Amino acid sequence: MAADALAGALADDGRRRIFAVIVLGADSAARVAERTGLPTRVVHTGVRRLTDAGLVTGSDGALAVDEAALRAAARERRPADDTEPGGDKVLRTFLRGGVLVGLPAQPSRRRVLLAHIADRSFEPGVHYPERAVDEALKPWCAAGGSDHVTLRRYLIDELLLTRERGIYQRC
Repeated sequence: MAADALAGALADDGRRRIFAVIVLGADSAARVAERTGLPTRVVHTGVRRLTDAGLVTGSDGALAVDEAALRAAARERRPADDTEPGGDKVLRTFLRGGVLVGLPAQPSRRRVLLAHIADRSFEPGVHYPERAVDEALKPWCAAGGSDHVTLRRYLIDELLLTRERGIYQRC
């Protein structure tokens, strides 16, 4: 787990609260919801995001902090600047270690970033079911800079992917 993925997973106040009560012993989504006062749906989403980030293990009824992953993250060393030398300024700003740390608000910058993601994730002319598209986009979202559903929607809106009857193709 990269430090930026850890920070991204804990960037949301709700997820921090969920993580905190799991650290303090809440071992089920019901107990987490009870102790945080958050709606069950929010708790389930937060637990899933924390699990995807590698901070929490177990299923409902056996939630626990993934201490081994936290230790590994603490030992991980990264260079001060992990961007590609001479790379595009937009990519240097919004990608760290190949992971999305945010989405540009400016449409032209967002288009540059999305084109990069589409080029790296999908082959032209290949048909992808929605599940495959989601699996290709999830690693880009590991730092919490966005979620794969939003990313998929932007790729379609920018005409970088087409969708027809649940099948996607890169344009």
